[in-house]
Amino acid sequence: MDYTQLGRTGLKVSRLVLGTMNFGPVTDEADSHAIMDAAHTAGLNFFDTANVYGWGENKGRTEEIIGSWFAKGGGRREKTVLATKVYGDMAEWPNNNRLSALNIRRAADASLKRLRTDHIDLYQFHHVDRNTPFDELWQAVDVLVQQGKILYAGSSNFAGWHIARANETAARRGSLGLVSEQCLYNLMERRAEMEVIPAAQEYGVGVIPWSPLHGGLLGGALRKEREAAGRRSASGRAAEALKNTARREQIQAYEDLCAKGGYEPGEVALAWLLTRPGVTGPIVGPRTAGQLESALRALDLSLSEEFLAELDGIFPGTGPSPEAFAW
Repeated sequence: MDYTQLGRTGLKVSRLVLGTMNFGPVTDEADSHAIMDAAHTAGLNFFDTANVYGWGENKGRTEEIIGSWFAKGGGRREKTVLATKVYGDMAEWPNNNRLSALNIRRAADASLKRLRTDHIDLYQFHHVDRNTPFDELWQAVDVLVQQGKILYAGSSNFAGWHIARANETAARRGSLGLVSEQCLYNLMERRAEMEVIPAAQEYGVGVIPWSPLHGGLLGGALRKEREAAGRRSASGRAAEALKNTARREQIQAYEDLCAKGGYEPGEVALAWLLTRPGVTGPIVGPRTAGQLESALRALDLSLSEEFLAELDGIFPGTGPSPEAFAW
């Protein structure tokens, strides 16, 4: 397993991040524990979750599953860089969501209880709260850091200017500020390259891409569609994209290129992200141990410059700002 430092910190994390969103809603507790054990066996030490995972009436369930895994001992907690998030509605009552100082501190305590740990390594703002000033966010974070309940703060789904504003505010307060940003970033969705990633690089913020396979579209969607022979169909983002003729042709070109190189499409999508400037590591959200094994193989995949250029030809990016807007 290769490791890198998270943004400008001294914290070493694996180049793949284990996403746990499926733990509970899709993958039962026993299988979730087995996947986390397999991740540690492979050297993967960076786990990501959120207080709302479990969804609906089961919000918090994913954190509970991770907590029961930590409770087994064996150094599980000590070997894990634990990241969770705050923002979403956790109860139908005022101040049980968003990023007020009250909710940040209360939500952190609730996550610690579910996770059965005394601290969170990376506490992330799941979305931007346009009604709460950044001074208030950092006031709450500073208290949690002083109490030893969290070590670092990160963001998710922030625009480039949000990253800049958050970290400039933190600097004025003498706080460390954001050290990571989770953003939607993959071969098919490269808008983060315009401003989010340049801002992250400027401020020493590690980029953690989510949905690296773009809802399964980059995981061999058309091949799987043919193999299914009508037994099942794509759903969600994949289904909508596959209705678009131009998008289908683009995905087919991608799958053909991968086949020519002897590669699995999903592994190529992950390996491509690992070549991108500023990227700490993409989040992989396996439902099964087999899916984790496939993701891990991407770490050993070395893509040639020629192959990377062909990928750019199929999925051209817009380029960084300001050149993306002007010359």
